[in-house]
Amino acid sequence: MPSTPTLIFMTIFCLVSLASMLQNGFLIVVLVREWTRNRALSAADMIVVSLASSRFCLHGLAILNNLLASFGFCQQANLLGILWDFTNTFILWLTAWLAIFYCVKISSFSHRALFWLKWRISQLVPRLLLSSVIMGGLSAVISATGNILALQMIVSQGSLGNCTFGHMTLDFYRYCYLSHAVLMWLTPFFLFLVSILSLMFSLYRHMGKMRDHRPGPGDFRVQAHTMALKSLTFFFIFYILFFLSLIIFATKVKTMQSHWYWAREVIIYMSISLNSIMLVFSNPKLRKTLKMRF
Repeated sequence: MPSTPTLIFMTIFCLVSLASMLQNGFLIVVLVREWTRNRALSAADMIVVSLASSRFCLHGLAILNNLLASFGFCQQANLLGILWDFTNTFILWLTAWLAIFYCVKISSFSHRALFWLKWRISQLVPRLLLSSVIMGGLSAVISATGNILALQMIVSQGSLGNCTFGHMTLDFYRYCYLSHAVLMWLTPFFLFLVSILSLMFSLYRHMGKMRDHRPGPGDFRVQAHTMALKSLTFFFIFYILFFLSLIIFATKVKTMQSHWYWAREVIIYMSISLNSIMLVFSNPKLRKTLKMRF
């Protein structure tokens, strides 16, 4: 029987995930309705609706996966864990592409390659989405392979009755998990970090140029930089929390019965939920629809 703190954090986690599913469902409905009405969707909105759809699935998978594992359905939880790896990798790459899109469209750098990207990036978005699906598929294959090998090692351990072999199995699984994280998750984080730092530097340069000219409240470029940075800040917080959780996993595994495990889950998924709120308020269509509804 889980302890009282564990049950409290489990309840909070489920409520946060369900609330985030509602938020992302709102994003999907509004943007898909806009798509069907106009027979077209902007490149940025294509990334946002893909991000909202994958997050909706991620929260659903997280609830099912954690609850199944908590009640002893480990085999089913492992299968859902593979889908979770696919969805999570897909989200991280979408986040990187969204940051790159904002950086290219808004930044004020005057480089020939950047001018070419400004003109071409909207046409490249469908290919970027496809590449995210491919990376998610590779992540799922790596995750499934690691689970199969770890299961075979556990079966071999059972037949040999060797406790040392059990520690080797755990070390092997950690190594596979961290190698997978570096390959599939650290790369988009690096792209995201470069994009957000470039946006900050671009805003700094623009403010320096405007120092001798008093910028009015309607300075479009400053507003665009500020809105993009506000939105991406929550992505950055999510990334930091996510990689901290990886470090914790690598140093000490927390069981499903530990309240610290569920506290970590609450923090990570709450940051995703806050980011979804920022996406709503940073998108004019979504903001307008929200005001009309309420």
